[in-house]
Amino acid sequence: MTRPAYVIGVDVGGTFTDVFILDETSGQVSTAKVPSTRGDQSKGFVEGIGSRVENFADISTVVHGTTVGTNALLERKGARTGIITTEGFRDVLEMRRRDRPTTWGLKGSFTPVVERPDRVEVSERVLADGTVLEPVDVAEVKAQAKALAESGCEAVCVFFINGYANNENEKHAVEAVRSVWPNAYVTAATEILPEIREFERLSTATLNAYLQPVVSSYLDKLEKGLEAKGFGGDILIVQSNGGVMSIDMAKRYPVRTALSGPAAGVIAATAIAKAAGFDNIITCDMGGTSFDVSLVADNEAALAAQTAIDFGMVVRTPMIEITTIGAGGGSIASLDTGGLLQVGPESAGSDPGPVCYGLGNDRPTVTDANVVLGRINPDRPIGGKLARLDVEAARRAIDSHLATPLGLSIEQAAEAILQLANAKMAGAIRLVSIEKGHDPAKFSAMPFGGGGALHTGALIKEVGLASALVPRFPGVTSALGCVVADMRHDRVQTVNRLLDQIDAAELGAEMERIGDETETLLESAGVAFARIDRVMELDMLYLGQTHTVNVAIDIPDTGLTRQGIRDAFETAYREAYGRLLDGIPMRVMNYRIAVIGRRPKLDMAVFAPVDGKPAGDCRIGTRKVFADGAWHEAGVYERLQLAVGATISGPALLEQADTTIFVDPGLVAVVDGFGNLVIKPGA
Repeated sequence: MTRPAYVIGVDVGGTFTDVFILDETSGQVSTAKVPSTRGDQSKGFVEGIGSRVENFADISTVVHGTTVGTNALLERKGARTGIITTEGFRDVLEMRRRDRPTTWGLKGSFTPVVERPDRVEVSERVLADGTVLEPVDVAEVKAQAKALAESGCEAVCVFFINGYANNENEKHAVEAVRSVWPNAYVTAATEILPEIREFERLSTATLNAYLQPVVSSYLDKLEKGLEAKGFGGDILIVQSNGGVMSIDMAKRYPVRTALSGPAAGVIAATAIAKAAGFDNIITCDMGGTSFDVSLVADNEAALAAQTAIDFGMVVRTPMIEITTIGAGGGSIASLDTGGLLQVGPESAGSDPGPVCYGLGNDRPTVTDANVVLGRINPDRPIGGKLARLDVEAARRAIDSHLATPLGLSIEQAAEAILQLANAKMAGAIRLVSIEKGHDPAKFSAMPFGGGGALHTGALIKEVGLASALVPRFPGVTSALGCVVADMRHDRVQTVNRLLDQIDAAELGAEMERIGDETETLLESAGVAFARIDRVMELDMLYLGQTHTVNVAIDIPDTGLTRQGIRDAFETAYREAYGRLLDGIPMRVMNYRIAVIGRRPKLDMAVFAPVDGKPAGDCRIGTRKVFADGAWHEAGVYERLQLAVGATISGPALLEQADTTIFVDPGLVAVVDGFGNLVIKPGA
């Protein structure tokens, strides 16, 4: 008998840890959803896998989407970090771009993750053209490093102004620091981001150092926990760009794991939508704490060059564009000082969780509203944490905190919670669609996460979306994304020269060389790839402009030419702005190289229903549901038993282990050939 060979994706969220398991021998898949373990997420990680896999030695690869880094940034719980920088530049991190938390007001403050006493200076200077004006004093660097370590710093970042143009001084300084630093947590800014703009470079490198002890400690525990169970395969970590990297790379560059989990969800959604014939989707990932939205046009997820994790905490590394708001299942509903209803951003999380969990919280949440309105079956809570949800406790909380003060019935107050949460979600969808020139009527929502499918109908109506495509296993979609994600490494280097001053052939040769180095790094991970692709781009602009245009570059066998670069820039610029600026010189700011190892693709037909039944045979009863101000009798169905083509008219509830799907009155749901549920307005 052939032994199974498992590839497992694990996404750890604030409330649940989701596990997706692919048996490559048989082609079968299975899923698990267990409560996340606060304090040490690796415990819930291992427990989640152990709930479905008996022998860990049968696992070939574990791919992990983690929120450890993101949470450490948001909660300011990274390691105490020091900065060694050029004399006169210790306050770059605090000065930022001279922006402020409240754009149209003077209130608000900002505290950098590294306090001023831990930001020290040394004598050195490199000019913007790369000339070393003053060599670095290595003895001074060692003295400052020792002082930072003795003061209690766990990690250190070395950042020299204009290091992107010539990192000779920075390299010498880093070698000196590593010779006296008590651990491996030493970050060189130009290793993280050799790109012009000092604040973005320093912020990204500092946050990398800030996260290194936290993320490395977690990954060490994870490795040991898996090894203790007999696991001997590869561990890969999802990056914020949607690719994966080795666990050793994740320890060196933890800043690349920011928004790792949400990125995995977008990758899975893109793959599911492409197989199902949907080119344009808006992903809607609703977990216990947040609602994450991303737009996928023509089967391509949008990548941003940088993002702000929080105000003043800028990370400049390629990331899938994701907009996050505080509207998850655990988001708390309350009245503000003016008596107006608010939902989020504070969340009850998994501990204590919503009121209906009965674990100590007495403030109503979005989940409590869904329970009170009949949309969640109290006898079948997801995740296996509880045997039953306490409906009466949820009703009491909504009554005392909201209904009585507002003069509403409990049902009206609960529906108001959902209406406000839906409005916030709709606003996030408009932000990534309408405000970026996309017509939402040409897009379909893809709801996933534990709670996304409960709000699909409201979002279709509120935003005017064409339809919704609900995956076979919405609650573990991000974990599926871990399994289908490719391995990817990105490189960037500043050029900052006029096109007419560039030796194009030399630039092309350098880009090819960096591509070769990056490909070697990719292959060193020991992962089998179906193929390896390279994506090469230039950041370009006209002389006098500030913002660049991404220019795709193909380097021919005969070598790169200035005319080839000029033609590519004009094509990209015309597409972006509609016209060219004749007579103005062009400047090349940076080159970017992405090397992508394409992993063997999962055939989405594996999710097609086997031995499915007509809708009538899957109906297990009815339940009263409150919607649009009135009670309705909704049919309740076992979702995973539905056959291809099964059609259900709303109001209806489709239940499965990882989520519940609510089909609103006036909508119709149909099962497609991949087991997805397509929800559209009825005829």
